[in-house]
Amino acid sequence: MIRFLHASDLHLGKPFGTYPEDARASLRRARLQSIPRLAEAARAGGAALILLAGDTFDQMTPSPQVIRQALNAMRQAADITWLMLPGNHDNLGATELWRTLAADSAQNVRLVLEPAPLPLAEGATLLPAPCTERNPGRDLTEWYDTAATGETLRIGLAHGAVRSFTTGEDGASAIIPPDRAARSGLDYLALGDWHGQMRIGPATWYSGAPEADGFRHEARPGALLVEIAGPGAPARVTPVPTGSIDWVRRTLTLGTGVAPGPALDAVLPPFARRDATLFDLVVSGRAHATDRVALERAIAAVRHDFLWHRADLTGLGAVHDTADLDAIDAEGALRAAAEALAAEASDMALPGEARAAAGAALSHLFTFALEEQ
Repeated sequence: MIRFLHASDLHLGKPFGTYPEDARASLRRARLQSIPRLAEAARAGGAALILLAGDTFDQMTPSPQVIRQALNAMRQAADITWLMLPGNHDNLGATELWRTLAADSAQNVRLVLEPAPLPLAEGATLLPAPCTERNPGRDLTEWYDTAATGETLRIGLAHGAVRSFTTGEDGASAIIPPDRAARSGLDYLALGDWHGQMRIGPATWYSGAPEADGFRHEARPGALLVEIAGPGAPARVTPVPTGSIDWVRRTLTLGTGVAPGPALDAVLPPFARRDATLFDLVVSGRAHATDRVALERAIAAVRHDFLWHRADLTGLGAVHDTADLDAIDAEGALRAAAEALAAEASDMALPGEARAAAGAALSHLFTFALEEQ
């Protein structure tokens, strides 16, 4: 019997360059702290082995600080053995990285750099398929077919996209056959590359990343606790959540009779988690200008609750009537400008960008008028 934790795609040192510095710092710190969380998840599940299926580091040349902090965190979990496989981001071409890791790693960190059978535990053999370059262009797991492992359990460890995907996480062409475990007689195939947890087959899984790095995947970030009772027994796979930061994308559709404030409240993440949440709000539908202004004010009132927050109102169309325009002015220059903008925003003969610009300008005019009142 063997029990281990399957994890991948820590992407330590990921810069998160499109986010503000305070958010970037929190995201980088969370990725580093995923190491002790993985160790705790392994302990809680009765496992002393953690298989890292590639992309432990985000770059081929991470900073010395990122490398040292990662190794120190693994060293502190001395009761856990970490097996680290090169992925496409930290592939074997990163010779200086792997030389540094080999020189500085603690005894409980094992680098699996050769495609050769490796004793994993009593009665179990690891078959690693380290990435040779960013896009190898060939199936690095093909050698599993003829790998001699005796009567031991056969555990595959690889990084890349299976052929049931169009592309991998980073756009690389799919290369690993989805039936590799069955073809090669594997008891379990631990895969990395896809950042969301996914079952490919009864013995083949992507663990997903322990911390999310975008809004793409719906599954909670985490790792997989794997237990195999013995030869011929099916792998028992249990997802274990490890994420500390939430990435939440919600849609809000406005229409006639929909009050902006309550509608926004209904899609907001829980208050207690907001300081650890990146919240992306996408608004669609149609709204009177006064309702749009009310929504913008409600969004502004909560935006600083979050680690990061964006509200995309480009899909919100405008509904205009005389009552709306009266809120600006009954007559005069402001009223004339509002009528002209309202006409442009509703003129289907104009390009969509022109209508959107007119609608946005009208919204700003309403905001100004209501503030003046």
